[in-house]
Amino acid sequence: IKSFSVISPVFRGYSRDFCNICKGTVVSPQTNTNPYPMKRSLLISVLAATAVTLLCTSCGGSKVGRAPVRDLVLIYDGGEHRTVKWNAEQFADYVATDGETPEWLFDGFLFLEIHSGTGLSYASGYTPTPARKQDWITLIDKYLTPGHDIAALNECVGTMRERIPGPFHRRKIVLSLPEPIPGQTDWGEIDGRNLDFNDDADRTAACKWYIDLLIERFTAAGLDNLQLCGFYWLAEEATNTRTFVAQVSDYIHEKGLDFYWIPYFKSDGYDQWRELGFDKAYLQPNHFFNDAIPDSRIDETCRLATQAGMSLEMEFDENALQQNGRGSRMKAYIDSYERNGIFDNNDLAYYQGNNAFSLLRHGTAEDRALYERLASIIARRQKEFYGKR
Repeated sequence: IKSFSVISPVFRGYSRDFCNICKGTVVSPQTNTNPYPMKRSLLISVLAATAVTLLCTSCGGSKVGRAPVRDLVLIYDGGEHRTVKWNAEQFADYVATDGETPEWLFDGFLFLEIHSGTGLSYASGYTPTPARKQDWITLIDKYLTPGHDIAALNECVGTMRERIPGPFHRRKIVLSLPEPIPGQTDWGEIDGRNLDFNDDADRTAACKWYIDLLIERFTAAGLDNLQLCGFYWLAEEATNTRTFVAQVSDYIHEKGLDFYWIPYFKSDGYDQWRELGFDKAYLQPNHFFNDAIPDSRIDETCRLATQAGMSLEMEFDENALQQNGRGSRMKAYIDSYERNGIFDNNDLAYYQGNNAFSLLRHGTAEDRALYERLASIIARRQKEFYGKR
């Protein structure tokens, strides 16, 4: 980003001179003559080549910055209770379809965790004890461990780049921001001062510190197939954070990144997502998990999301497998999103439990059919979305 800020003015200067020379309008204000003694055609060639070189250099080095995401899959990892090993082999099921002619699947990956698996919570309501500063650091340590999580995804995408023809678009990364839980006084220190999360200024300070750390660590990791495009707010309602989350949003925007949110169905503040400072919000139907909730809930969520200008979340987990008997509830989402035009018009987030999408791909014939139905939709969406860019 810094390199581009230096190169950009230079490139603009070359572009301006290039256009003026082509039109024959370049003159010296001192002599009222053309200040370029060489032939116009030669100078045009030199300036064009230099401009292209500068532009390609700046783009090639960019790993952090806003970018659109069409299909964002949630990757839960970081807690001690997680059993899925997110290596390159596991990510292969999410990066592209299988077969002789693979196609791109998810273009966005949200890495998040709700609790440590050892009793520490990264957001209100999961365990009684809030995570501390070192626990926040441990999350990004795990995500950037060579051969795992983000580093493994980068490796997997690099392999698929060699197999899938056409222009390549970096896969986008969204990183979760833990909630500074109100009432916590033992989170830790910044610049020698202990933070008190009864104070919104201290809660904001902790988020800013973590944002800086994540950007620094991601940039240093040398992930040439990925791009950090934003941060995700882990709290799924506005109740405990509405008094300061806008300040966090402002800081994220200063860094040239977007702010993501996935509130649960009709949660506090869900339809105020813009006022709270979020750039992208996906509404959860919360239908899959409770048999008492009718399929009409999904249609209702489509209506609410459309009214609020939101995107939606697709929801399923390992219970969608044939052996667990809830595949029909996953199908209800697909049917509703087709019926309501969501697949054609909306960005989507995909909650899949731990690794249900992968398990469906490698499951029974019935599981595989459900996987192929959704995967074919995602692959089509990707081709349509990036074909316009």
